Amino acid sequence: NNEKSVPQLLIRDLKFEKSLAKLMFSPDQENHPSKAPVKYGELIVLGYNGSLPNGDRGRRKSRFALFKRPKANGVKPSTVHIACTPQAAKAISNKDQHSISYTLSRAQTVVVEYTHDSNTDMFQIGRSTESPIDFVVTDTVPGSQSNSDTQSVQSTISRFACRIICERNPPFTARIYAAGFDSSKNIFLGEKAAKWKTSDGQMDGLTTNGVLVMHPRNGFTEDSKPGVWREISVCGNVFSLRETRSAQQRGKMVENETNQLQDGSLIDLCGATLLWRTAEGLSRTPTLKHLEALRQEINAARPQCPVGFNTLAFPSMKRKDVVDEKQPWVYLNCGHVHGYHNWGNKEERDGKDRECPMCRSVGPYVPLWLGCEAGFYVDAGPPTHAFSPCGHVCSEKTTAYWSQIPLPHGTHTFHAACPFCAHQLAGEQGYIRLIFQGPLD
Repeated sequence: NNEKSVPQLLIRDLKFEKSLAKLMFSPDQENHPSKAPVKYGELIVLGYNGSLPNGDRGRRKSRFALFKRPKANGVKPSTVHIACTPQAAKAISNKDQHSISYTLSRAQTVVVEYTHDSNTDMFQIGRSTESPIDFVVTDTVPGSQSNSDTQSVQSTISRFACRIICERNPPFTARIYAAGFDSSKNIFLGEKAAKWKTSDGQMDGLTTNGVLVMHPRNGFTEDSKPGVWREISVCGNVFSLRETRSAQQRGKMVENETNQLQDGSLIDLCGATLLWRTAEGLSRTPTLKHLEALRQEINAARPQCPVGFNTLAFPSMKRKDVVDEKQPWVYLNCGHVHGYHNWGNKEERDGKDRECPMCRSVGPYVPLWLGCEAGFYVDAGPPTHAFSPCGHVCSEKTTAYWSQIPLPHGTHTFHAACPFCAHQLAGEQGYIRLIFQGPLD
């Protein structure tokens, strides 16, 4: 009887694998497995360590991949109408016609018609869940573990915040523009929005809270240095920052810079910051497998708590929110790694500061967490350093890079933050080198 059942099982398995293959590949890919879709790049939201607190769902997730579309959906400017002409009214009301309306006064609106562009793909980002938005982004609350923390806050992210236009042919250049088209394929810049006529007679403008972009110098590598934050206009021109996010007066135009995204460009939507990684850049980035191997390597060295002599271990990548009993903890002032213990609690300091048993330095004492979002790493180095005060662990070059980046905060301040949880960095340099004690045997 057993001998009969083995071939039956094999046949069942083969059938299952075939049906699985059908689910995984579109019919087009099944016939040509080599024809994987072209990937332009990925957008990764800062402040999430690999996924949203309540899990990634549909268009709302912590990272979004931009693939070449089966059919081009890009648009480019064509005819300009001065309202109140019948043509302008027609362009606005036509649901199949993309257009941008610039309201100059109650009596005058300029409408720019956009036509189909067969050479580009358009991707839209914003807070709205309407269908024109490809990637839904909500406000990032530093260190929040659930989306319920974020809902009470009045959002400053625009419903149709920005659009990215990618060339369908190599080198697949990606460009960013402020504002996105709504369900009626319109962009409206109201009377209060900053807008102007350009030297060549075209219209341009800025959105209420603006779309800021920073391109790092030396790409996104271990030699990266922060660039300068700029504002991008509706037509993709580059400007110096306004005095505050929503000031009426635009900054100065920066002639020698473009809206072309590079590997490592940061896009700030006033409430959330996104990192752009090109497909080529991602191919040089450590994978989750690599990070998992580094985690296992650290655990295999059996680091010990110098007080309790118990072996410490970083919990698996999936358990990144629950403190484990073997979890390593660190004294943030000195970097000595321990297991959790109650020794050295300073009652008079709200219990927040603790005295390190190894060197007697007093400071915060926090659990260590591995940085699981591989896209934030500038190199594939071992996890030797931790951000302060959150305790997210990654490579030395990665902590050094992010600690130098001034990220927009609110309407006119900037500060460095941990890319994995968006907590503002503290201490002299914002990170610390970890000092592990090996096993004594």
